[in-house]
Amino acid sequence: MSDSVQDFPKMLREALGNRVVADAVSFTDMLADDAVMEFPFTPPGMPERLEGRDAVAEHLVKLARLISFDRIGPATVIASDARTSVLAFEGIGRGIHTGVPYEQRYLSVITTCGGRIVRYVDYWNPLAVVRAVL
Repeated sequence: MSDSVQDFPKMLREALGNRVVADAVSFTDMLADDAVMEFPFTPPGMPERLEGRDAVAEHLVKLARLISFDRIGPATVIASDARTSVLAFEGIGRGIHTGVPYEQRYLSVITTCGGRIVRYVDYWNPLAVVRAVL
């Protein structure tokens, strides 16, 4: 994982502000133990819903075997209230086994409570994933 991808938590912190605890170093540190992550447009064979921090962490390990991220763009906050934010950002990389470029735009709806992310709904183009990994 490149240094720029490790800046994903930094990007989230800038977008979410004090809605996430200050000592969270990684994305999974930002998640509540019972956080839910959903992927409404996921391709067949990939999970549509993950329940719990451990399930999200396992999914991220599997994803790292498929796509190498080179860059995560800064977030644009589309809408935000005390608990929920809608962010738009991009991810750039390559399929690990194919070498095919991965260029993705994300729209993420993130809900926080008590300084942790409790729900993360990630909207993205499944065709970009399929092109890069198959």
